[in-house]
Amino acid sequence: MELSWLSWLYEAVAQVIIWIHTGYSTVLNPDSGLTWALTIITLTVFMRVLIFPLFLKQMRSSRKMQELAPKVQEIRKRYKNDKQRMNQEVMTLYQGAGANPLGGCLPIVAQFPIFISMFTVLQAMANGRPVYGMSQELVDSARSAHIFGAPLPANFFMSSADIAGFDAGVVQTKVVLGIFVAVSSLTTFLTVRQSVTRSMAQMPDNPMAQQQKILMYISPLFAFFSLNFPLGLIMYWVTTNVWTLGQQHWFYSRHPMPEFDAKGNVVPVQPKPGLLGRFRKTTPEEQAPPPPPEPKIIRQQPSRQSRSKRTGSKKS
Repeated sequence: MELSWLSWLYEAVAQVIIWIHTGYSTVLNPDSGLTWALTIITLTVFMRVLIFPLFLKQMRSSRKMQELAPKVQEIRKRYKNDKQRMNQEVMTLYQGAGANPLGGCLPIVAQFPIFISMFTVLQAMANGRPVYGMSQELVDSARSAHIFGAPLPANFFMSSADIAGFDAGVVQTKVVLGIFVAVSSLTTFLTVRQSVTRSMAQMPDNPMAQQQKILMYISPLFAFFSLNFPLGLIMYWVTTNVWTLGQQHWFYSRHPMPEFDAKGNVVPVQPKPGLLGRFRKTTPEEQAPPPPPEPKIIRQQPSRQSRSKRTGSKKS
């Protein structure tokens, strides 16, 4: 699947692969599976770092929507018989607070061209085509690389003769591919579950809660479509899922769900300690901050009155 308007991105991805592989080849065997596995993992991390600002924008927008949850619930109760007015009031509330309900789509939209580019470049390498600035030597190196005994360009539905042509065992190749696809499915489920659980905990009466729960259990099934992908592309998918899972955990631990008082105002919540903070020994002063000093009470002494004012007499 090659899109002509993305040819510049294909060449950019291929060039980054060349740079990363050349760097690892200075200390490792350029044809080894380890070198190519590190190349794909590093490329994935590099791509995710590039779109990290979009992730932060998505999460900040989502947090604003969570803080507005009590007001949204109030609007839904007030206009429950007028869906059009209810939607208008909710959108007005979001716009006034700077929250974008579609902000969660930004990382997905940004990842799609990258995924297509990765798929196209790795598919060209699997087919032995030196395109997008790649040399025939680099393509042959990728085709000869094995990861846990499975060829990098192999897919699960490849014929036994094609797999044997890569000097690899058929059963071992399919087992390795099946394990990678299973890991991809599991990490997809954990990533979606992490997000949906937080959303449902914040808005238990959300009318989309049931649809989100269904999505949580259906989303891992899409990973099985990757059985037709080369092993290199499945490695990219597993790496990006693990990155997303850790990224969300980091953000959620630093920005816990907002809590509200009786009037619906946001109450500050202390973030949970990270992994390093859990193992680091804390002093009693760090565990419990000292209470604020009590305000000093200053008594106002009555001013001394003259004798005539105290007795009420008047000077003649």
